Amino acid sequence: MKPTRTSRIATLMGAGMLLVLASGCAIPPPAVTAAPASHAASVAAPTFPAATWQAWPAPAAGSACQRELQAARDYVHTLDTTALMAVRDGRVLFSEGPVERVSIVFSVRKSILSMMYGKYVASGAIDLSRTLADVGMDDAVGGLLPIERQARLRDLLAARSGVYHAAANGGDDAAAAPARGSQAPGSYFLYNNWDFNAAGTAFERLTGRSIYQAFADDLATPLQLQDFAPVRHARSGDARKSEHLAYPFYLSTRDMARLGLLALNQGQWHGQPLLPPGWVAQMTAQTTPAAHMHPARTARRGFGYGTLWWLLEKEPAGSPLHGAYMAWGVHGQYILVVPARSMVIAHKREVPVGGHWNVSWVGPTEFLRVARMLVTARCGSDDAG
Repeated sequence: MKPTRTSRIATLMGAGMLLVLASGCAIPPPAVTAAPASHAASVAAPTFPAATWQAWPAPAAGSACQRELQAARDYVHTLDTTALMAVRDGRVLFSEGPVERVSIVFSVRKSILSMMYGKYVASGAIDLSRTLADVGMDDAVGGLLPIERQARLRDLLAARSGVYHAAANGGDDAAAAPARGSQAPGSYFLYNNWDFNAAGTAFERLTGRSIYQAFADDLATPLQLQDFAPVRHARSGDARKSEHLAYPFYLSTRDMARLGLLALNQGQWHGQPLLPPGWVAQMTAQTTPAAHMHPARTARRGFGYGTLWWLLEKEPAGSPLHGAYMAWGVHGQYILVVPARSMVIAHKREVPVGGHWNVSWVGPTEFLRVARMLVTARCGSDDAG
């Protein structure tokens, strides 16, 4: 616990940001409907939510499941978490806080864009082997170097473009960038918002659709997102720095969980393919191990990178988090997909707080601690007393 925890919690109380569920009950808030009693045993096949989520059956009083979920809840209460939802086999195992509340999810946007690319790569509308020059892309603010225009679209999606032009928004490692033109495209990892924003521009130009309309049609509508509102959304940033603007998303925790559940089920939703076969495997295949990242502080985090998704590469084969991957946004926005447990965990640390953006974080160490508690909770057929 950080020394300023008490003062921050007092601030959150004044801003109405305290977690709203403090009970030990595993049943989520009213937006969730109870599952049929016949589903009390473990589920052989995944369940998908319809208009609302189903809840995992309430654990027996005094059971291992109840004790372990309560321990997780107690730990969450020590963090600056706004809301958290854990889904197992398509039903809500654990819910804390206002999961329906919408706020900016920062760099989670990049993992969402990765999901959106799949349909258009499969159709041939987007060829990831094409270069920026091939698709007629440059930057109207100062232009790109000839070597930078040789970056492929797949390099943008892997943060390996070698383009170190200023980005329209911050929150990346651009301050540690090498000299422009010094790195061949595809050879050097740097978490750089120019890459991610240009990937958004490429998507729009090659598909002929805005990111937000494509998201609404291709994902939000079939997934029945409960809280997504296209009117909230517009590309933004400082156009004096780069023509390629950011594409912020504003989502609720429970809608973030639906996106994670789609990835968990390999792009299938109620028997319909919303993502093409093999795309989830492609976007979560490692493009850069942690040891090859720059700068050194990014390498020390210990996460690999795929196609706009972070990979938990350090988890050994016996770990419940082995093979897990996550979308990760600043301050503590996460969508964690855990195939080994058929689980998704969505977490939100809402900002701004009282009009302030420079607020405390829920970092990956704290988030993954509670995630580990949830994925190892003995609930379902292994719910021991």
